[in-house]
Amino acid sequence: MDLGEMTILENPVRLKTCLLFLAFFLASCSSTYYKTMEGFGVEKRDILVDRVEDARDAQDDAAEQFASALDQFRSIVSVDGGDLEKTYDKLNSEYEDSVARADEVSDRIDSIESVAEDLFEEWEEELEQYSSDSLRANSASLLRDTKGRYRQLMSAMRRAESSMPPVLAAFQDQVLVLKHNLNAMAIGALRNELDSIERDTANLIAEMQKAIAEANEFIASME
Repeated sequence: MDLGEMTILENPVRLKTCLLFLAFFLASCSSTYYKTMEGFGVEKRDILVDRVEDARDAQDDAAEQFASALDQFRSIVSVDGGDLEKTYDKLNSEYEDSVARADEVSDRIDSIESVAEDLFEEWEEELEQYSSDSLRANSASLLRDTKGRYRQLMSAMRRAESSMPPVLAAFQDQVLVLKHNLNAMAIGALRNELDSIERDTANLIAEMQKAIAEANEFIASME
C-alpha cells in the first residue's frame, strides 16, 4: 500500500499527530471557556458548584423516571390480554426515557470531573505563589479537605451511576419479551421478573438519594 493512501488509523505517526492536536484543541477550548467565564466574574469553583447542582438534579430526574418506569411495568403485569401493542409502546417509551436520563446523569458526572481536575490543578499551582508559609499551609489544608469531600461526592455519584445499567438491562429484557411475544403468554413471563426488578430499582433509587445528599453537602461546603 502506498503511504499516501494509508488512513490515519493505519499510520501511527499521523494518528499520534492528530491525537496531540485534538488534545491541544480541547485544552485550548477549556482555557478559553474559563477565561470567558472569569470575565463575567464566574470562577472555576462556581462552575464546579453549578455542575454538581446539575448532576444532582439529573440524578433526581433519573430516580423519578426509573420509578415511573417501574410503575408502568407493575401496571402491565397486572393485566391479562388486552391491547399488548399499546402495552409494549408504553413500556418501551418508559425504557427509552430511562436510558436518556441515565445518559444525562453520566454526562453530568463527567463534566464535574473535568472542571474539578482543572480547579484542583490551578489550586496546587497557586500554593507556590504564597510568600507566607502559614497562609500556604492553611490553603493546602483547605485544598485537602475540599478534595476529600469531592472524593466522597464522586464515589456516591459513581455508585449510583453503576447501579443504573443492571436496571436498564432488566427493563430492556422485558421490552424485548413484549416485542417478540405480543400475546397473553408474554404477560405471564413478565410477572416472574417483577420482584427482581422492584428490588433493583429500589436499590438504584436509594443510591441516587445518597448521591443527591452528598451533592447537597458538597454544595453547602463550597458556599
